[in-house]
Amino acid sequence: MKVLGLIFGILSALGMLLALIPFPGWLNWINKPFAIIGLIISALVKSNSGMVLCGIAIILGMLRLMLGGGVF
Repeated sequence: MKVLGLIFGILSALGMLLALIPFPGWLNWINKPFAIIGLIISALVKSNSGMVLCGIAIILGMLRLMLGGGVF
């Protein structure tokens, strides 16, 4: 299960990096729930690396959405 949390973290971080490009910014709306699920799984199995990656993806994704006008 720790590997699953890490995989969710890596995929959400990669999705967040892809969503930093201006046109696919809508990808943050898909990536945010994916990162939250990964954060929950990582917290349940106490995978620190997965929690860090998912947390960074959530925070940077929210900042990107705020800058783009997607979240008020």
